[in-house]
Amino acid sequence: MSRIIALIDGSLYAKSVCDYSAWIAERTGAGVDLLHILGRRETESAPANLSGSVGLGARSSLLAELGELDAQRAKLAQQRGWAILEDGEAALEAAGVHDIAVKLRFGDLLETMEKFEPDARVIVIGKRGEGADFAKGHLGSNLERIVRASQKPVFVASREYKPVKRVLIAYDGGASSRKAVEMVASSPLFEGLAIRLLMAGPESAENRKALDDAKSRFADSGREAETEIVSGQPERLIGEIVEGGGADLLVMGAYGHSRIRNLIIGSTTAEMVRSCKIPVLLFR
Repeated sequence: MSRIIALIDGSLYAKSVCDYSAWIAERTGAGVDLLHILGRRETESAPANLSGSVGLGARSSLLAELGELDAQRAKLAQQRGWAILEDGEAALEAAGVHDIAVKLRFGDLLETMEKFEPDARVIVIGKRGEGADFAKGHLGSNLERIVRASQKPVFVASREYKPVKRVLIAYDGGASSRKAVEMVASSPLFEGLAIRLLMAGPESAENRKALDDAKSRFADSGREAETEIVSGQPERLIGEIVEGGGADLLVMGAYGHSRIRNLIIGSTTAEMVRSCKIPVLLFR
């Protein structure tokens, strides 16, 4: 059975990542791979410049001391990583998850994820890592890398967990949003939840057909979905719905229908992930 990959670090989002992973596991029956990755900066010192007037004996002594410091730093980083994973495992167990695989890995984030992603149902990650916990205007760099590289859905956890009852799908008729509709219509994760399809744009025959086609996909699965076309900027419309308490989870494509894409993720997507106080499920 496919797995849920829960990426955690020492940030404030780690508990929420575990809580939402437990919610997904409960509804889908999937197990959780709880993963903490130690990069090079956590385990290595900056290269020392030992050139110039430093004598050979002093240089050798400094190299030895730096080697000892690197070893100590790597050991502490590993101990901290296991402590983070133990806390995450305890949170998952408290939420009723029993199929948990705890994994500490060293190396590059994307290279590590390539090994886990083939078996993944979804990747769960916090909006910001511990290096950007309070940087409200920014997204975590690891999140941006994961969204850009992953072929699996990426669930971006909000800071605090809230039960999901209402799902808002930002729909533009593009490939990634059609992929989102397909999953929401067929996955047990969304069984029994209130689904709302929102298209931002003019009330045209083309837009209405695209929305009706999406709604029919839900009907084919025996599920209902409310549909709506509203004129205006999607960031503002979605923001108003979220602020008004009309959604507990936002589902959208990582890239819009436009041919022009940002270097990282589509501009509307990036803005919504930055500003939304609810989790966002992204599709490539």
